[in-house]
Amino acid sequence: MVNPTYPIGVGNGSEPSGVSPPSATAFLGYKQSYVNDFSGRSLPAGWDVFTGTPGGDPGSLWAINHVTVGSGLLQLNTWQDPAHNNQWVSGGLCQCGIARTYGAYFVRSRMTGAGPTQVELLWPTAGWPPEIDFNETRVGVTSSVATLHFNAANDQVHQTINIDMTQWHTWGVIWTPASITYTVDGRVWGTMDTPSEIPNQPMTLDITQQTWCSSGFACPTTPQSTLVDWVAEYTVATVQKGTVPTTAQTVTVSPFAANSPALSPALRGKIAHLANEIKANGDTTVVLLGFSDNVGTHKHKVAISRARAVAVERYLKQRLAILRVTGVTITATGGGV
Repeated sequence: MVNPTYPIGVGNGSEPSGVSPPSATAFLGYKQSYVNDFSGRSLPAGWDVFTGTPGGDPGSLWAINHVTVGSGLLQLNTWQDPAHNNQWVSGGLCQCGIARTYGAYFVRSRMTGAGPTQVELLWPTAGWPPEIDFNETRVGVTSSVATLHFNAANDQVHQTINIDMTQWHTWGVIWTPASITYTVDGRVWGTMDTPSEIPNQPMTLDITQQTWCSSGFACPTTPQSTLVDWVAEYTVATVQKGTVPTTAQTVTVSPFAANSPALSPALRGKIAHLANEIKANGDTTVVLLGFSDNVGTHKHKVAISRARAVAVERYLKQRLAILRVTGVTITATGGGV
C-alpha cells in the first residue's frame, strides 16, 4: 500500500508474512514501547497462555499446548483434542505482563480458514467492561468486526470491514482519551470519538481463538489456526525534563466547534493551563496530535485535524512567550480522524 498513514511494517522477504515490524519512529508523535517478532521457540516474557473455559460458553476450552511459537510465528491452533474427549479446543493468550492506559497496538496476522472466532483485543486488568475488540472474525474469513464494550450495561458500538482474513494484514488500534481509531494495512477503517465511552483504565493486549459449539456457533469442521508474525506497540512520545526522559502526560484540549479549528475562550483557557504545566514541569518537548469530527473525506479530515493542531500550537507558543518560557520544541500534526 502506498504511503500508509499508520504503521504497517517494512517489506522483508525473509519474514513469514513478507513484512517485518515497523521501526521505532514509524508513528509520528509516538515512540515504540514494545516489539516482538516471535523469532524464538518459546513464548516471550510478559505473555501468559489461557487455560480452561472461556467466558460465555461452557462448551469452549483453552489449553496450553494449543499456543505455539516457532518458525518466526506465534500460532493459536484449534483442533479436536483427544486429551479432552475430542472436544474442539482452542488457544488464547494475553500480554498480561504489560498493561497500559492509552497507546497504539499493531498486530500482523492471518487466519488459515473459517471455524473458530479469532479476536485481537484490549482487555481491562480489573473489572469488565470495558473491552476494545479491534479485529474479530466471528466464524468466517471474509470480514472483521471492531467492537467497543463500555459501561456497566455492556453497551456496544460495532464497525465492520469486508476483507480476506486468510491473507496477511497489519491490524491496529490507536487508543487516546478522545478517540479510538481502527486501522488495517496503514489505513483507517473505523473510529469511535465519544470520550465518555472510551476506557480510561489499564488494559492488556489479548489474542484469542474460541469455539461456541454448544451454542451452535463458531464450531469448526476442520483444524484451523491464527498466525501472528509480529506485534508492535507505541506510546505517546516522551517528554524531556532536563536530561532525564519521563513518560509523557496526555492532555486533551476539547471540544472544538463542529468542523472548525477555531479556539473558543474555553479552549484558550485549557491551553493557557497547559502552558503553566509545561513551565512548572520544565518540559522541553511537546507533541500535539489533532483530530477531526470524523465527517467528510479522508483528505478533509486530515486537513481539519492538522488545522486544529496548528491552532493549538500557535496559541501555546503565545502563552509560553508570556510566561517567558524558552527552549520548548513543539511538534504539531494531524491524526486525520
